[in-house]
Formats: sequence, structure tokens, C-alpha cells
Amino acid sequence: MTQTEIIILNFEEVRRRSLKLWSCITPEIYSWKPDAKAESFIEVVRHILECEHRFHIIIEQRGNIAGYISPWKDRPYTSVDDEIEFAKPYRYNFLEAIKKFTPEELGTIEIIRAEVHQRRKLGDYLLRAAYHESVHTGQLLSYLRIADVDRPKIWD
Repeated sequence: MTQTEIIILNFEEVRRRSLKLWSCITPEIYSWKPDAKAESFIEVVRHILECEHRFHIIIEQRGNIAGYISPWKDRPYTSVDDEIEFAKPYRYNFLEAIKKFTPEELGTIEIIRAEVHQRRKLGDYLLRAAYHESVHTGQLLSYLRIADVDRPKIWD
């Protein structure tokens, strides 16, 4: 396997587990959150999907996201399935863009986000993007536990 194939596999495996978890989020609990300052179930799902798109833009622009306007801006929340469907073309484009990077580019292209004092090589940045979704998967597992909702076995 090439480096790019391993990175894609990681993104696909993280998403496979997320989808398994998201299937347990029913409309009755979309707006549930553990406290007033937290995001709800559906807000966390959107956050994950929207951030993946933002990661793609950040990578394409090598860190500069000045003027970025999210496709999710002003979009109403309807359902988890709708969120997933809306994000599909953005995810496809992101994974296709990743496939085009060479091993050399993964190690030499720098993503520089001066506004957050961040400078990372492309390969590192891509792994961090997948990790972001993993962290939120753990968050949602915790939400399900607190809300006393059965949790799927995502560690198959």
C-alpha cells in the first residue's frame, strides 16, 4: 500500500465507524445535549462533516481560508441522513484530491495556518483531519451513554 492509500483507508475506516454510530441517532434525540453550552447530536454530526470540507479547502489553499463561506451556512437542520447526503459530494471531492498527492508531496507540502500558529506537513495534516472525526465519535459515544441510548459496537 502506498502512503496515500493508507491515509484514504484511515479516512474510510473512521467514517465507516462514524456511520455505524450515527445510525443510532434517532430524531427523538437530535437536539439532546449534555448541557446548555454543548452541541446537540445533530450539531456534532454537522460539525464533523463541515470541518472535513474546511480541511479540504485548507489543504487546497495551503492553510489560507480567508473568505471561506461554508456550504452549510444558513442550512436548516433536518436529519442525520440529510446531513450525510448533503456532505457526500464534498467528501468524494476531498478523497479524490488526497489520491492525487505523491509520497513526496505528503512530506514536503506545508499547511501553514498562521492565525492558529500551526505549521504541518500535508501527510501529518491529513492524519489530524481524520483524527478530528475520531475524537467526535468518542464524544457522541459518551453522549449516547449519558442519554441512556444503546451504543453500537464500533470496534469490530
